[in-house]
Amino acid sequence: MDKQGTAAYRSARDQLVGLSGQHERALEEFRWPDVGERFNWAVDWFDAVARGNGQLALWIVEEDGSEQRVTYDQMASRSDQVAAWLSDLGVVKGDRVLLMLGNQIELWETMLAVAKLGAVIMPTTAALGPADLRDRVDRGDARVVVANLADTAKFEEVPGDYLRIGVGGGDGWHDYADSYAAQGHPFEGVTAATDPLLVYFTSGTTSRPKLVEHTQVSYPVGHLSTMYWIGGRPGDVHLAISSPGWAKHAWSCFFAPWIAEATIFVFNYSRFDAATLLQQIRRAEVTTFCAPPTVWRMLIQADLAGGSGALRELLAAGEPLNPEVISQVQKAWGLTIRDGYGQTETTLQIGNIAGEPLKPGSMGMPMPGVPVALVDPLTGEQGDEGEIVLDLSKHPVNLMTGYLGDAERQAEAMADGWYHTGDVASRDADGYITYIGRTDDVFKASDYKISPFELESVLIEHPAVAEAAVVPAPDATRLAVPKAYVVLAAGWEPDAETAKAILAHAREHLAPYLRVRRIEFFELPKTISGKIRRVELREREQRAFDGGRSLSEEFRDDQFPELRR
Repeated sequence: MDKQGTAAYRSARDQLVGLSGQHERALEEFRWPDVGERFNWAVDWFDAVARGNGQLALWIVEEDGSEQRVTYDQMASRSDQVAAWLSDLGVVKGDRVLLMLGNQIELWETMLAVAKLGAVIMPTTAALGPADLRDRVDRGDARVVVANLADTAKFEEVPGDYLRIGVGGGDGWHDYADSYAAQGHPFEGVTAATDPLLVYFTSGTTSRPKLVEHTQVSYPVGHLSTMYWIGGRPGDVHLAISSPGWAKHAWSCFFAPWIAEATIFVFNYSRFDAATLLQQIRRAEVTTFCAPPTVWRMLIQADLAGGSGALRELLAAGEPLNPEVISQVQKAWGLTIRDGYGQTETTLQIGNIAGEPLKPGSMGMPMPGVPVALVDPLTGEQGDEGEIVLDLSKHPVNLMTGYLGDAERQAEAMADGWYHTGDVASRDADGYITYIGRTDDVFKASDYKISPFELESVLIEHPAVAEAAVVPAPDATRLAVPKAYVVLAAGWEPDAETAKAILAHAREHLAPYLRVRRIEFFELPKTISGKIRRVELREREQRAFDGGRSLSEEFRDDQFPELRR
């Protein structure tokens, strides 16, 4: 164990916990810790805090009320055992391990075990089918696959000479249960700080997934920024609604809470029910809670009158959070949902911080140690509006190594001394950054630049609107007009009266050049990680225009004479 690296890491963690609510000081004083040339987070941090520690590390509750509780010490010992068993099966440093498990204890055990061996974790969602799995095994060069018995059949169509491990066994698969007979022992860190730890496939809203590589530092050390944003403290109970296989799960269900020495609380459900989730939050005395905007939008349609229980920090990430949602939760609970921004390629870059004033609609300010700038995509000049970038000359610790096997995308992402996020934002005089949209999603209508998020935030204030996505609809006169695809809230009919009410609401609350001109009630296309694929909606509009036909399901503002006044 690298005691010097552990001490530096702990000092940085304690500094950020102590600076919660003092963001200006944190920006001035925080420096990323120097953990040395050799570092292994699972050994040098997790094991260091876990040995002999009886605090709960993981608490999983199932829908039927059954639950499992694992202490830090138990998790350290159990992951030693799994690591020893994997080693006996031939898993060695550098092997990529495709890990396709749900929110179950084996997931956390295996992630730690793989990390201790110096092998590389390749998280994968169980929602994938054989075609996507073939791509991941092939491009990801998977040497090991760990999956539940229910998913092993998918791999019958996935060729390759890889070690197969099944939780529950499987024909031709090593049974994960055999690991319980292994002789576990404490591991020494075998990795350099620059060695790979994680390879993620991005969710891909516009193209096939990219392979993002992170090191023993970029995520394990970089997520100090995420812990700081969450406002995590030792002894907290943290719940994040997130599915395994995606980077946000590692953010808020693995690294950040265990950096803070908190308990990770998981509630597994087959179908989302707001009332049941709120009951579990209160029962478990959850203190910090992070959920994607979709979940928050469903929660505000439920009864929040039962109170917030022990909650202290409320957070949202994954997509921008609409101001209306923040306002409703604030009224009901007296707590503010704090938005945050990051990517699979990074940890938390920008966020609203506990104890700091919040500007509804803003993502907040850059995190300590994260060199955020806004650069005009056309001129390359820095300013108060432009693409969100990270200054590579300042060596952002929380940035990926790069895109594996894709030199062209890698060059584009790191061009001109910046890491390019592909997201556009603006910054006000106080330094608060507000999301505008993906560079591909921002469009012009009648020569005015339109931010879909700005229009969507107004639309969702109407009680009929559960979700909305705004895209450009080609128009012979204006080049394009804003069109809203809307998912209706319960109790509303997808008819002309509802469309007129929503268009009237948009007309009242938006400037004339921003007005939504068309509306269609539609099930929004999403990636398997839940992000809206606006590209599909744009293509749908373009195909209709090119074919000289109108979409019969849509409503247009010129259909309603009363909206012309």
